[in-house]
Amino acid sequence: LFVGYILMQVPSNLLLNYMGRPSLYLGFFTTAWGLVSALTSQVSSYGGIVACRFILGLVEAPFFAGVLFYLSKWYTKKELALRMSIFYSGSLLSGAFGNLIAAGILNGLAGKRGMSAWQWLYIIEGTITVAIGLAICAVLPDFPDTWKLLSPEMKHVANRRLAIEAAEADVDDGDKMTQIKGLKLAFTDVKTYALAIAYMSLTAASGFQNFFPTLTETLGYNHIISLLLVAPPYIFMVVYSLFHSYLSDRFAHRFWFFVGPIPITIVGFIIFMTTHSFGPRYFSFFLMVFVFAQNGTIYSWIANAIPRPPAKRAAAYAFINSLGNSASIWTPYTYLEREAPYYYTALGVCIGMQ
Repeated sequence: LFVGYILMQVPSNLLLNYMGRPSLYLGFFTTAWGLVSALTSQVSSYGGIVACRFILGLVEAPFFAGVLFYLSKWYTKKELALRMSIFYSGSLLSGAFGNLIAAGILNGLAGKRGMSAWQWLYIIEGTITVAIGLAICAVLPDFPDTWKLLSPEMKHVANRRLAIEAAEADVDDGDKMTQIKGLKLAFTDVKTYALAIAYMSLTAASGFQNFFPTLTETLGYNHIISLLLVAPPYIFMVVYSLFHSYLSDRFAHRFWFFVGPIPITIVGFIIFMTTHSFGPRYFSFFLMVFVFAQNGTIYSWIANAIPRPPAKRAAAYAFINSLGNSASIWTPYTYLEREAPYYYTALGVCIGMQ
């Protein structure tokens, strides 16, 4: 999955910036993402599943980095962190409720119409994604310069807001090579690499989210209760991260809002590794999830630190996101079954990366 995902990131964001029609571009790839996911249900061989996962990575790649760049085309520095957190809250809510939806499908549809539960999981979630992709094509506003429903006066206002803040217009040169120039500018800016390393470390430290049900199961309850226990820490963090990002925008500061949650998460990891009873271990989850408050901060920090031209910002977002997500390839291998229920290696890596 992540091979295709990482390879597609930078070309996709440059193409999005060049086309200037995020409604059609993001809508098309979201629809394709859902379609590939739904059709994965019909795979019957190892080679087939590998091919499907690779293609899924290709069509999924445009969405996340594309939306981050999209938001940076509409909002000023003082507005961006909160908007990034609102967007990222979708991921947190999916962490809260996605496992419950999956549990319902796996328990209720096994064997229906001659298909296994995992096939129904792909079909249902893929079909929902296709519907959302088509809706994006219809309702998502394009960039300020290219949105046909925006009056000339409002286009001027939207562009002027960003231009006043940066003392230059948020537009690329008319040169056909502007996307390549933007790519070169991004790859020769040391801030791109500093933020990429920070984001990769953050992604590695938040790798526990993929094993959250496994961690809650160590509390001694059955599978369904364990899935239910995942939701409250995520819901708490949705509310807190919006407040955290609002303050980051309000005080026009990124560094301390990025660094502040680090000691809180480290305390959470240590409590989980060193205690046995339900109360302290479950409380540790509420501390661990402070890692997600850092996401909205770093997403906006990228736009603030690498603002112009848009082609450079698009390439930087894609490169940082691709390098960051490379951590998702190796972090699952740190959760060693023999170390349950404390997972010293995995949470030690989380502490180290923080």
